[in-house]
Amino acid sequence: MNSWLVRMVGCVAVASLMVAAPARGQGACDADVDGNGSVGASDLASVLSAWGPCAGCAADVNGSGAVDGADIAVLLSVWGESCNPLPWATVLEQSPDPAIVTSGSLRKAIIATGLPWRVRDNLTQIEMVLIPPGSFNMGCSASNVHSCSPAENPVHAVTLTDAFYMGRYEVTQAQWTARMGSNPSYFQSASAEVPAAQVPNRPVDTVSWTTIQGFLSVTGMRLPTEAEWEYAYRAGTTTAFHGWPAQTAGTNDDTLVGNIAWFQETSNGHTRPVGGKAPNGFGLHDMAGNVWEWVSDWYSSTYYASSPSTNPPGPATGSNRVLRGGKWGMESRQLRSSHRLHAAPGSAGIAYFGFRVARAP
Repeated sequence: MNSWLVRMVGCVAVASLMVAAPARGQGACDADVDGNGSVGASDLASVLSAWGPCAGCAADVNGSGAVDGADIAVLLSVWGESCNPLPWATVLEQSPDPAIVTSGSLRKAIIATGLPWRVRDNLTQIEMVLIPPGSFNMGCSASNVHSCSPAENPVHAVTLTDAFYMGRYEVTQAQWTARMGSNPSYFQSASAEVPAAQVPNRPVDTVSWTTIQGFLSVTGMRLPTEAEWEYAYRAGTTTAFHGWPAQTAGTNDDTLVGNIAWFQETSNGHTRPVGGKAPNGFGLHDMAGNVWEWVSDWYSSTYYASSPSTNPPGPATGSNRVLRGGKWGMESRQLRSSHRLHAAPGSAGIAYFGFRVARAP
């Protein structure tokens, strides 16, 4: 520590003794405000720069709703300690970017987990964002043009009690090939819209649910449940189509879907490199369009009527698995938040079927 910081820490340490002790225990990971893996001068600078009322911000180390001497006390108590909450990942951003996660309540929920928002899996190099616990209404969200199918009803309340990480993008052809040794995708050629250098960043397509299990093996990753997928798609919205930074509340207007999706009216008949459209309120791209995304659940058209309200795992058995999100060649109906498709787990859906990963922290 330089001399200025020594004097500053000393002064603040005295002040910190005059405030109440934190109401809950904190450790190095709470005090690692900037997410660089250790507690030190940069964290102190972050706390001092945010001094005052600051509910839900990373510098509020003890979660009291304000950055004050108690936060300094916690920081000093773990000064110099290392923090590695996710040994499988590299932290890219500790706190959610307010330009992407525009909802203050969602940012607060993410920060409250104590986990970093954006990370990269060290084994697969897949970038992931944190989805916090929460509740939502699952099921039918009609658009201005398209109604819901019976399988999207009844609308029912769902609570997810555990935070999880989800792929920021659909798994790409490069990521699949690096792990599996070959590329099954239909769209492997360059085009006028996709130069050769960007082809590896197209989503992998033509993959079955069964084949995906080989990709996931030994990675700690899994497919999201159908409930997790819809919760992540909606990101706090209740509309047919999720929001984006310029329209955070989402929309039922089918004419606006081009802002978030490669689909029938925007794709020119093929997949596009991931991340080319605006993200949703959690920072996820291409949740609508590009390729259909497999989820873990068996499919049942009547499951919603008897689904548990907490952490629904899907039906115990079935013949088909669920896919979500629509694809490059579909109309806006299939891109809605509640739309459901199903296929045999061994079906690769030539040019249509892909996936994104999830995992526990």
